[in-house]
Amino acid sequence: MSDELGPLEQFLGYWEGNVGVDVSYHNKEDETAETGYFEKARFTPIPIVENGQQTMHGLNYEMTAWRHGEEQLDPFHDEVGYLLWEPSTSTVLRCFAVPRGLAILAGGTARPDSKSLTFIAEPGDPTFGLVQNKYLAQRARTGGKFVSEYTVHDDGTFSYTSDLQLTLAAIDQTMHHTDRNTLHRTGSDVTWPHRL
Repeated sequence: MSDELGPLEQFLGYWEGNVGVDVSYHNKEDETAETGYFEKARFTPIPIVENGQQTMHGLNYEMTAWRHGEEQLDPFHDEVGYLLWEPSTSTVLRCFAVPRGLAILAGGTARPDSKSLTFIAEPGDPTFGLVQNKYLAQRARTGGKFVSEYTVHDDGTFSYTSDLQLTLAAIDQTMHHTDRNTLHRTGSDVTWPHRL
């Protein structure tokens, strides 16, 4: 399984991180501010994906975050998606959705032994792009690139950054909504969920 997953193999397992920082526009306060958060993540393997001559290997993932001090309440962020690896073209893909009505398919290139993966998407791109519901399109339109980087460090931790440019109707400005966190593995007992 490791050879098939290429650079994705290092993300297998369960993770937690308590140093998350979200920088975004807060509607209630009418200001851009930082929010610290605790996060849990899970990456599990999926069956081989075949689209005609295309073959991809991948992980199903879920990341859920709670504001510091609100760990016993509902999370403020939840996303589900896939990390995919196409060995024949050295392509990595991150395809995910959040329950705000936003979906992103971002991609890049990597080697099987890459420790850092970069995913990029742009509004209107027919392959690596973004879509959003009408409400968001009117009030927080994706106005530029989405750039995200996943990195596994020598100490075994995993960190990520993401940057989504939004044009906000409330302030008539384009801003960078960014997130970053570093997580440590809490478990590695992952199985193929589609096999009994």
